[in-house]
Order: sequence, then C-alpha cells, then structure tokens
Amino acid sequence: MTQFTDFGLAQPVLRALEEAGYHTPTPIQAQAVPPAMTGRDLCGIAQTGTGKTAAFALPILHRLSLSDRRAPRRGCRVLVLSPTRELANQIADSFSDYGRHLPYTNTVVFGGVTIGRQERALAPGVDILVATPGRLIDLIDRRALTLDGVEILVLDEADQMLDLGFIHALKRIVKMLPAKRQSLFFSATMPKNIAGLASQYLTDPVQVAVTPVATTAERVEQQVIFAHTGAKQALLGHILRDPAIDRVLVFTRTKHGADRVVRGLDKVGIAGAAIHGNKSQPQRERALAAFRDGSCRVLVATDIAARGIDVEGVTHVVNFDLPNVPESYVHRIGRTARAGADGLAISFCNDEEKAYLRDIERLTRQKVPVVGFPEGFVPPSRNEAAEIAAAEERRPERGPRPGARPAPRSGQRPGGRPAEANRSGRPQQGRPQQGHGRGDGQAQPQRQARPQGERTGAPRPERAGDGRPPRRGGNRPQGGGGGGEGRAIGWLDRGPRS
Repeated sequence: MTQFTDFGLAQPVLRALEEAGYHTPTPIQAQAVPPAMTGRDLCGIAQTGTGKTAAFALPILHRLSLSDRRAPRRGCRVLVLSPTRELANQIADSFSDYGRHLPYTNTVVFGGVTIGRQERALAPGVDILVATPGRLIDLIDRRALTLDGVEILVLDEADQMLDLGFIHALKRIVKMLPAKRQSLFFSATMPKNIAGLASQYLTDPVQVAVTPVATTAERVEQQVIFAHTGAKQALLGHILRDPAIDRVLVFTRTKHGADRVVRGLDKVGIAGAAIHGNKSQPQRERALAAFRDGSCRVLVATDIAARGIDVEGVTHVVNFDLPNVPESYVHRIGRTARAGADGLAISFCNDEEKAYLRDIERLTRQKVPVVGFPEGFVPPSRNEAAEIAAAEERRPERGPRPGARPAPRSGQRPGGRPAEANRSGRPQQGRPQQGHGRGDGQAQPQRQARPQGERTGAPRPERAGDGRPPRRGGNRPQGGGGGGEGRAIGWLDRGPRS
C-alpha cells in the first residue's frame, strides 16, 4: 500500500492525516496498520523515528470509530503503557492530532505531578489512557481507576516495559485486564529473552520486523575511543569544546553517573542538563525544552529516560558508558542522523567495557572503527584521575535547614550547651531526662530556657510530669511543638524520626 487512503481508515482519521500533510505510510505503518485494524495481536519492531506511534494510533482510532460504546466511569477503553513521562506525553499528543475530528477523549497520567487532577480527569471515564506503570498502579490503589473495560492494550518500547524494571508492575496490571482484548507491542529492539516474555501476553500475534534489530542507522558514522574510566570526563569536555558539535546526546548507564557528567562539564564551563528517573517532572521538562530550543546543547540521559526524547537535529551521540545490553547501542545511536541528515556516534570504552563492545559488534555484524585521542588532548594519569574521582565523591557538608539551630561544637550536647556545665557555667545538676517522642528509646536532655547571667529567685520547677501547663511566651523553645516544653532541638534535624 502506497497511500493512507488504501487502508480503508475512517474518514475523520484520513482528514486529520491530510491536514498534517501525511500521505505515504512508512514501512512499519504499511505492515502493521492493516492487521491491527482487524483486531489481531501484533508485535512490531522498527528503528527509532520510523513512525511506530502512528502504526498503532491509526488502527486504534479507526476501531473506536466503529463502535458506539462509551468509556466506563473511572475506566478506559484503550490503555497505552509507556516507560517514561516524556514518551507518554508524545503518544497522547499523537492521539490528539490524529483523532482531532473524532468525539473521543484521551488522557495522560504519570508520576511527578499532583494526582488529584488526574483522578478528576478519569472520573467520567476516558476512551484512551496513556500511562506510566507506577502512576497507573497508584490510581488503581486509590480506586480512581479500574481496568475491566479495556479493549486494547498497547506497550510502547515493549523491550523496556518487559525488562526487570517494569515487569513486576506489568504483571500486576495485566491480571486486572479482561482476558479477551487486543494487544499491540511495539519496540525498536527486542532481545530474545524479552521476545520470549512478550509471547506470554500475545495471542497468535502478527510479527512485523521492518528492519533487523541489529541494523544500525545507515547515515551514522561510528567511532570508539579506548580510555580508562578516569579519563572519560576530561575527554568528553575536550570533544565538546568543538563548536561544530551543535546538539549532542550523552548516554550513561546510571542516574548518578549522568549527574556526575553534568557536574564535570559545568566545571569546565560547558552547560549541560541531565534527564533521568530521579529528576522531577518540571526538571525534566525544562531540560528537554532547553535542549529542543538550543539554549542547552548537551543533554545527558540514561537509556530508559531517552526513550521519550524525540528531538530533531541531534548531530552527535556520545556513549560515555557503553551499554551492557547490545541492542541498546542500536537504539542510542539511532537518535542522530534522522530525516536524511548525517550523524556521528562516539563511544568511550574502558578495559571493563571491552566485552560489551565485542557483544555490540557481534550483534551488528560490523566492527566499530577505533580512533585515537583527538588532537591536543592529554589524558590524565590513572592516579590523577583517581584523586579527581575521590574529590568528586566527597560531598560537601549539608548546611543547616532554614530556622534550624547550628550544629553543636565539640563537647556540647545537642541543645547547644557544654556537656559538663549549664549556660551560667555552673556544674550541671542531676536532672531527670525525658524522652520526647524520638522513637528510638533514648532519653533526651531538657533544654534550659533561662536568660544568661546570674540566676535569681527560686529554682524553676521541672515542667515534664509536674502537672503544670507549659509556659507561654518568653523563653518557650522555638520549634518544639506538640511534645511538651523544653525538648532538645538539635536532634530534631539530625536524629532518626519515629
């Protein structure tokens, strides 16, 4: 089929495609849309940027147009699961674009934002729900959502959804779905172990593989530079000083590694941003927006977070850490050289990662060319690099929280006075120590609340247990609240809490 009109799609869907300027389907769309329109289960594999979202969105919208069924209250008819918030947003936007002339509703839910608004959006029921697994389960647990009305299940980036990080959540979700449903799985890569797991959720599926999983993008030039771990940060900084590198995506294996790379770049005057699961939703949105508009030309990401990055004009991909799953390498470097442009993928490889490189070359059936250090780069010695890494790992001491008392000096109690004397310099009298809800069974000293200088008048009676109400105003300790007067303040900021 050479035109979307050949599929027999509903007229409102064709009208939306015409308005968007889409006339010719991509290979994955040409092979996946017809069987999906008939209700068959399907597993589709194609490289990033080949139109997989439309490959499942178009037949879903067509099937919904053939039925007058309404979405159940606090339920949905179509459930699309995505591993990242960014990808979930992109999928929801695609449904809105392709279904603009259809009277159907779609909603996207993910973590990092207020759940109350999402609960209100789901209350009347929605036709299409795009969700990340964690927030979906939160909504189910709060009885704001039920899944017994789902007709179609979609897993986008199915290899990640079926991997260790999401499989437990996915198993729980699938148990709540009707046994009779259509399931559509799409991904850029599908390792054999993941493919075997996917078969458990599909019934007699149509297999669509437009390009082999091991095929790398044709217009991507690949290079590998051998460098010990401690030299990688300096090497990255040296490479990124080249003004010809317009927009670069840097991959690390871990979230903390991504943050370390950004801090290292900042030290040499190169602005970068990190995107990973530990970042809040506003932080992720700001980082992506800055990367898209060019105000930030370096984005550091983990593999899962990068599944939601659809940014045009990425000129370079740098594998700061080689992936331990070779299929991820194919996915990473496919982020550049899009829409007929050229791209360069540079990989750093240390001694431990040489095995990963061999796995990548075995999968792709091609050697990655080895290049030397760029001109003018002098790598730090292993000892120098170790010292730099050790300094980086040493975190600065936390400052006091706003309104907190300063930390005690040596020889002081948490309340701030010397252990062997009270504020007036007199020896500390034996006083009963009261626990104040700390929760660890340790008694805490009473705080002395009297002015400096000579004591006058009779000794002040103990407040704890004497039956007298707490003293108001004056010398009442600040921030004590709710546990009686005179509790020590210092441990409130540092000790364990009940």
